[in-house]
Amino acid sequence: MAEAILVNRTRFTSSLDNRLMEQFNQLAKDTRIPKSRLIDEAIEDLLKKYEKRTADQ
Repeated sequence: MAEAILVNRTRFTSSLDNRLMEQFNQLAKDTRIPKSRLIDEAIEDLLKKYEKRTADQ
């Protein structure tokens, strides 16, 4: 099988706590939002959170 060419995305590998993975899978199923889009949203929120912290220092 040919590997997909990603133009606007970067592939990465990570691991999650088993409980978080179960909840994450359920969230994606319940909302019908792709996991990649949920991860994008979570990372954006995390970056905003830490941007505020580092700006205050």
